[in-house]
Amino acid sequence: MHRQIIREVLPGSIAEELHIEAGDELVSIGGQPVADVFDYRFLIQDEYIEVLIRKKEPEEEWLLEIEKDADEDLGIVFASDLMDRYQSCRNHCIFCFIDQNPPGMRETLYFKDDDARLSFLQGNYVTLTNMKEEDIDRIIRYRMEPINISFHTTNPELRCRMLHNRFAGDSLRFVRKLADAGLEMNGQIVLCKGVNDGEELDRTIRELTAYLPALRSVSVVPVGLTKYRQGLYPLEPFDKEDARQLLEQVRAWQDMLYPQWGLHFVHASDEWYLSAGEPVPEEEVYDGYPQLENGVGAMRLLDTEVSEELARRKGDYRKRCVTLATGTLITGVIREQLEKIRQLYPEVRVRHVPVRNDFYGERITVTGLLTGGDLIKQLKGTEMGEALLLPCHMLRAGENVFLDDVTTDEVERELGVPVVVVEADGADLCRCILGETKQDTHKRRQNYEQTDRSDRGTA
Repeated sequence: MHRQIIREVLPGSIAEELHIEAGDELVSIGGQPVADVFDYRFLIQDEYIEVLIRKKEPEEEWLLEIEKDADEDLGIVFASDLMDRYQSCRNHCIFCFIDQNPPGMRETLYFKDDDARLSFLQGNYVTLTNMKEEDIDRIIRYRMEPINISFHTTNPELRCRMLHNRFAGDSLRFVRKLADAGLEMNGQIVLCKGVNDGEELDRTIRELTAYLPALRSVSVVPVGLTKYRQGLYPLEPFDKEDARQLLEQVRAWQDMLYPQWGLHFVHASDEWYLSAGEPVPEEEVYDGYPQLENGVGAMRLLDTEVSEELARRKGDYRKRCVTLATGTLITGVIREQLEKIRQLYPEVRVRHVPVRNDFYGERITVTGLLTGGDLIKQLKGTEMGEALLLPCHMLRAGENVFLDDVTTDEVERELGVPVVVVEADGADLCRCILGETKQDTHKRRQNYEQTDRSDRGTA
């Protein structure tokens, strides 16, 4: 079993009070060994626990009796977020984005996870094909929810073909068990033209409604296609008319389901609306934004947050000039937000630059898959004002590194302008544009590699 070595003890925590230190090892809680984060979270819930620690120096074991509030954390950070090895994916999906990465990138960008623990901790989507009956029982016992599931189709034969896994159809039986236990779930469908769209999509949505209300939402996202698809399953991109038809299909299901369940249930990702040239729905259609990380409702939320931030302000005539770089997909939406800011701050100038994705190919239009190299090539020699603003989605988790391993420091040096990383919320966009941020780091605030999923990234 994986040894639970403590990497850090949080200041002011229970662990610090008990003189637990980095380098110590957590041996057991209540006499039970701790296999991973699921065990840890479950075992520390009681108000009285006994924790066995093996000290690094001097080498001895401490049995600590701890009284605390229910669910209060001990303040321990482990060497691994999962407290175990990541479970790699056994599938060979026809749409997998990781298979479309060029050679020579950092190793983590080629790792495919299919780990239910990451679904609970970080919102990753799992296919269930890695799981056994005892894994499902453990999730139910520990009430680890929500669980995010990559369905793609409920047609067992088609699912086997799409995931290139002969067990992919059978693994769907676990969904019924999770639903009967009342565990909250969200679903994802990566839509592939001519494969799981049209009537197959209707079948999938219809059969997924059987899991309501435990299954709270299902997102439909278009497959991302890079220029590195040699030798892979032949897939075609969706065009504007395809996007319009998909939105009609989704709206028909929403109109049917909402009166009965009070949920719109199935949601098209923002990319469909932008591709179709249609406005994104109003906020109430998104049912509380359960799938923001999947690009569902992010544009509507950005609009709401910018409007709310500006409503708290009186405006002024400060002078400022900056550049904001994003992917090409959200050009119209971003410029609408910039116009709102300009109305209140008429002397603030923002040059918006939609950056073409030469690294992956022009079909990839989302901001989250832009590289530092493309930024440098396309912005070199242009006047950018006081700062270059970059959305946080471009950067690797917890670091200042783009997908191509170029750093923000290199971008600053090559372009001769300070880089300011904008967090995902509209309020921070306003603050960064207006020069009110006191940010002293270029690191994004997220805790896992950004391209570990099989969809196409963040808009």
